[in-house]
Amino acid sequence: MAATSRINALPLPHGWPRRVRSAVVHAISLAHTSLTSARGWAANSWNARVRLKKENGRLGQEIQLLLEELRIKDARMGHLPAQRRPHYPPTERLAILELRAARGWSLAQTASRLLVTPVTVAAWVGRLDEVGPDALVQIAQPVNRFPEFVGYLVRRLKVLCPMMGRVRIARVLARAGLHLGPTTIRRMLRGPRPPAPRRAREAAPRVITARKPNELWHLDRTAVPTALGFWTSWSPFALPQVWPFCWWASVAVDHCSRRVMGFAVFPGQPTANAVCGFMERISRAAGRRPRHLVTDQGRQFVAREFRRWCRGRGVRQRFGAIGKYRSLAVIERAIRTLKDECTRRLATVPCRLTAMERELDSYVTWHNAFRPHARLGAATPDEIHHRRRPAARLPRFEPRHRWPRRAPCASPHTLIRGQPGARLALEVCNLGERPHLPIVSLKRVA
Repeated sequence: MAATSRINALPLPHGWPRRVRSAVVHAISLAHTSLTSARGWAANSWNARVRLKKENGRLGQEIQLLLEELRIKDARMGHLPAQRRPHYPPTERLAILELRAARGWSLAQTASRLLVTPVTVAAWVGRLDEVGPDALVQIAQPVNRFPEFVGYLVRRLKVLCPMMGRVRIARVLARAGLHLGPTTIRRMLRGPRPPAPRRAREAAPRVITARKPNELWHLDRTAVPTALGFWTSWSPFALPQVWPFCWWASVAVDHCSRRVMGFAVFPGQPTANAVCGFMERISRAAGRRPRHLVTDQGRQFVAREFRRWCRGRGVRQRFGAIGKYRSLAVIERAIRTLKDECTRRLATVPCRLTAMERELDSYVTWHNAFRPHARLGAATPDEIHHRRRPAARLPRFEPRHRWPRRAPCASPHTLIRGQPGARLALEVCNLGERPHLPIVSLKRVA
């Protein structure tokens, strides 16, 4: 008892109550920074056990962070009385019962995890086989009549590939053989919207065009952050833009076909010699060099070594205008697409160079071969670059029974494959088992 009183009587540092909360945040941010650096070293270790231990540690930390996130959300809902909590819809009730079966939970465990009572869960189980629109438990999307079938395919594709907009969905389905207009897809997804006010037409900027592949290439580099990015809680609120906090990626894009000609990953900002080596490799892979090369005025591209390489290979280098909107639109849009559809959809950007190159290589393969491009009218970059007939121009499926064969369809206009009134099944597979790289196909069913 005396020892306890002496400990409680110890004086605290001056201002301690005012700074303890910010100190906790700083300590956690510092721990995250040190862990990122240590894991980056372990990811490139020659010892397989060290790499496995690093991956196990990362997964364990991720599980703990997800559990803490769920606890915070459950604590917020737990403050509400049970009668005032929002009810689960019929489709979510079925999802809860499916999760219970997969987990092997009892009624009490299910009720505790989902913030309901055991009596409620027992009622859902007892009324699981009810049918009709007023059933207590229902499936997510029933398909009862043929007019709903195409809408079901569109909505299901939106669930499986949420990054796709209505125009992308229309072009992907057109490549698979089902031609729908973007306005039809919008109506199937969320209903018509009021028309947007018209904007004044802006003057078209002067652009650079290319009439055939490999005539004009665009080249740029970008930083891809690993883990949670560059931010920290202390001054100057940023981490150095080098590995293991980020990778630097160089990307080259063909102007005519929008094809990604190649990429390279560097631990730091690449030098002029590194960019020259990268351009030499992709030029050999393509079988030729571009006539023109458009870049910004970064230090790599204005260096003497890079300009000498361009002159020695007969490549005419051009620069985008400083501060001019759309002067480098093609390569900037390609890099944004790469980040939105690849690196930002990864659970964690890899810390190993080979793993990072593998992820980007899979995305580039999918982008060139399977992703329809808006500029190309539902064609893929490989189809334009290699002068192949686009899949969207092949004969299409017609799900309407009485649709005349000579009547027009949604763009692009094509002939009907087989007989009208085809019933279709949607198949979505992923390139290399990566959910952010979908490959969509349709097949006729009985």
